[in-house]
Amino acid sequence: MSLVCYFVIVGHNDHPVFEIDLSKSSDNQSKQEDKRHLNQFIVHAALDLVDEMKWQSSNLYLKTVDRFNELTVNSFVTASQMRFMLLHDNIRATDDAVKMFFMEVYELFIKAELNPFYIPDTAIKSATFLRRVTAVAKKHLL
Repeated sequence: MSLVCYFVIVGHNDHPVFEIDLSKSSDNQSKQEDKRHLNQFIVHAALDLVDEMKWQSSNLYLKTVDRFNELTVNSFVTASQMRFMLLHDNIRATDDAVKMFFMEVYELFIKAELNPFYIPDTAIKSATFLRRVTAVAKKHLL
């Protein structure tokens, strides 16, 4: 069984600020690397749709913005126009679960941004942030 769950925070210049691949697969290493690149490509292709949709909605959570085969891309746009993108194929990941995931990660992201040592729009390399995002994903998505 293969489970796809890829989350990325995209900065203002379309650069990833944080990314985590929570996918579970029994494939070999080279096949997993190919899938990782495909996930990045799908999410990057959906960015244009997010940029269009964020001006049409007053909500931060944009719900499903794109689909690719059996994969779904959900998006959340912060008040500072950072884009949270989630690519998944999980049946358990209902709309409410995805929204709760985004809300909790947004809270973690705000706390990370308020750190005086964090430079805005740069990669988040905190092990604590990674661990907390993983815990939130397991709670709501996996």
